[in-house]
Amino acid sequence: EVQLQASGGGLVQSGGSLRLSCAASGFPFDDYPIGWFRQAPGKQREGVSCISSSGNDTYYGDSVRGRFSISRDIAKNMVYLQMNSLEPEDTAVYYCARQKEWRHMFLFDSWGQGTLVTVSS
Repeated sequence: EVQLQASGGGLVQSGGSLRLSCAASGFPFDDYPIGWFRQAPGKQREGVSCISSSGNDTYYGDSVRGRFSISRDIAKNMVYLQMNSLEPEDTAVYYCARQKEWRHMFLFDSWGQGTLVTVSS
């Protein structure tokens, strides 16, 4: 069974930082890109970032580029999202997800429960 468990969310002031973690299991971790998407109330789902299966390539959505950084530890089956310079507009539930192929950015086929990030102004 594919499992992707996100953690690390919380309440932070505008301008602050958070680090999200994603624990993956139930599939060959180093065969798949892993990414993050977020869902805010009343808004469409938004792809945030993705890292390739090897960890050598990364991609960021326009709204987070330059502020967020994604990484993965293949030995631990973990993916991390470092979020800096957070803004109230970043408030959302964040999900880590498995991406089918690198060329199909933000086309995810599995995800778990998300973690809530709230940024206060």
